Parts: sequence; C-alpha cells; structure tokens
Amino acid sequence: DDDNSEGGLHTIHSGRHEYAFSFELPQIPLATSFEGRHGSVRYWVKAELHRPWLLPVKLKKEFTVFEHIDINTPSLLSPQAGTKEKTLCCWLCTSGPISLSAKIERKGYTPGESIQIFAEIENCSSRMVVPKATIYQTQAFYAKGKMKEVKQLVANLRGESLSSGKTETWNGKQLKIPPVSPSILDCSIIRVEYSLMVYVDIPGAMDLFLSLPLVIGTIPLHPFGSRTSSVSSQGSMNVNWLGLTLPERPE
Repeated sequence: DDDNSEGGLHTIHSGRHEYAFSFELPQIPLATSFEGRHGSVRYWVKAELHRPWLLPVKLKKEFTVFEHIDINTPSLLSPQAGTKEKTLCCWLCTSGPISLSAKIERKGYTPGESIQIFAEIENCSSRMVVPKATIYQTQAFYAKGKMKEVKQLVANLRGESLSSGKTETWNGKQLKIPPVSPSILDCSIIRVEYSLMVYVDIPGAMDLFLSLPLVIGTIPLHPFGSRTSSVSSQGSMNVNWLGLTLPERPE
C-alpha cells in the first residue's frame, strides 16, 4: 500500500502500471446483451484515473452476457403444429376453401440451424395462391405502464404458385435461421420473441396465416437430448447478432 492512498483511491507514480482484476457477475438471472429499436441491454466495466488540477480520464469497455437457453428441455423439444382454413366470398358466389396445415419438429432452435417445415396447402378456391413461410422477431419494450412493439422479418421462403384445385406438400422444406439474438423471456422491461409464420398469399383477399411459436436458444440440440454445458462450447457462440439490422417487411 502507498502512504498516499486514502478513501479507496491509490496514488500512481510516474511509469507504466498494470493491475489484474476480476468481477464475479451476480448469480441472479441477467438478460442477454441486446440492441433493439427502442432499447438495449448492455454491460460494461468503467475505469477512472483522477489527476490533480486536470479532468479525470474515464474509459468504458463493453462485454457480452448470455443468459443461456438450453433447447434440450421437454417444452422446447415438443413439436408445434396447427391447421387453418379460409373460404373466399365474392358477391353472392362462394368458392371452395383454402386449407393449410403445418408442423415443425420442435419449438427450440439455435442460430444457424434450419427449421424443417412439414405442410400441406390445398387450394379449392378459384384463385391462384402462393404458400410462404417467414420467421419474425418481435421486440417488446415496457416503461411507465406503456408498451412499444417492433416486429421484424428474420428470414422467409416462397413455395410454388398453386392454381385452383391443386395441393402442395412441404415434406421438410428448410428455412435457415440467420445469426439473430437469442430469445429474452424473463426480463421485465424488454422481451424478444420469435415465431414461424406459415401462410397462403391470396391476391385480393386477406392472407391465410398460421403462427407457430419459436424460442431461439444458445445451447444447441444434443444428439442424445442431454445438456451440453462445457464453458468452451458456450463461449464460442457467434455474436454477430449484436449489430444485426433486419428488414421490416417480407419480400
């Protein structure tokens, strides 16, 4: 200790000085680092150097935090499925229904994986329709009793045009998840959620939509469904999503 140190401050004499330090993150859940439209989750360390008769020198260094989501859990490994139907009316004429059924193998995925979509689209209407699929990210921000929501397109695909009386089957059609931020589900002021929208684009009418919930996790699927918890594998995750800008609308 230096004789001149007092009140937690340490006098540094002329020369180069290096100090090793470490901080332990709190054991409470911490929201994953995130950059959003109306808010963000950021973590940083700050250092200050106070000098006599001069302004202090301040330096901040940001770091990334993951609140890990392990998709190897029963709720995230369960299949998601749904069915919708729509009948078009034009004046006094009613055409046959357009029906849509879709299923995915699980609810939880990690960035870089491809979602296999199993679907059947039947067009009994008189119009040409187009089946499509889209992954959406929904950001929700809560403050002072109010909420703002931003919905952004993450990835999409287009099926073949379907004429009247035709049926199309997707037997594992793949839609790749780009490097997006993991879901944030346990934060009281910012939520980040995902959904897979399988829909039928109907010219001149409201589209037929089917929404299936998704959770984007950080710990990928293990071949035997057990948790992979090595620090090295968790720490090597790609963090390109921190600065990612997504388009707002589908093609």
